[in-house]
Amino acid sequence: MDLNLKRPLLFFDIESTGLNIPEDSIIELSFVKIFPGGEERIKTWKIKPWDYVGNRQRPINPEASKVNGITDDMLVGCPTFFDVAEEIAEWLQDSDLSGFNAAKFDLPMLAEEFERARMAGKDLKVDLHSPKMVDVQNIFHAMEPRNLRAAYRFYCGGEDFDNAHTAEADTLATYEVLKAQLDRYPDTLKNDVDALSAYVGKKYVDFSGHLIADEKGEPVVNFGKHKGRTLRQVYATDPSYFAWVQQGSFTLDTKAQFNRFKEQYDREKLAAKFNGKLF
Repeated sequence: MDLNLKRPLLFFDIESTGLNIPEDSIIELSFVKIFPGGEERIKTWKIKPWDYVGNRQRPINPEASKVNGITDDMLVGCPTFFDVAEEIAEWLQDSDLSGFNAAKFDLPMLAEEFERARMAGKDLKVDLHSPKMVDVQNIFHAMEPRNLRAAYRFYCGGEDFDNAHTAEADTLATYEVLKAQLDRYPDTLKNDVDALSAYVGKKYVDFSGHLIADEKGEPVVNFGKHKGRTLRQVYATDPSYFAWVQQGSFTLDTKAQFNRFKEQYDREKLAAKFNGKLF
């Protein structure tokens, strides 16, 4: 079944130096952009992973190389994420997003790279929080709990797909699985990005899930000693917690979201002090 799209849906997959988002980097990124009407565009980047603090190429974890087949020497002459950030941002423009387990890893990793590029001086207009996110893995697990290779065998004819764990092959396989899911569950799955994005599950405020939104849209802490409390409550009772997050080993996106809400609460506090009139 072809996708019923009101605007482009961008499937993407990332290979990285490892799985620690604050410490690792993208080494391969593939986009498959599907437009209303069915046009497909494909773009894959090999990316030299860059340590902006150490000003050097970031090494690939050997365990990651065993999975993705990419080694450090293969990336020496490749552009860094900083070099291709504008092109990647252009591909993302006006698109909703889709991937396989992308909501938990690929999207946070992509956001981290954009934040690093911004901090290194790149002027980027990218908002990854606004697009709808269709995570094909979550739909798969809701219907038939397994992994991408099993999903492809189950939905797409019983054979493994070639070049598994290369970004482009995984991205194309994810696209094929979603279309097959729509064919298999016509009475359950609505062919609409709004409906499909509901399978993401919890509404994460930051990509790593340290903040989630409650039924009123208020950010709620999802870890540690304040787990289950709204961020507004934490601001009122433990304001130093915000500084602790900024100094901790959290993703740049998580720190940015904490800072965004702190600035909002600061403005509200100041406005209340002057009865809503600052001057």
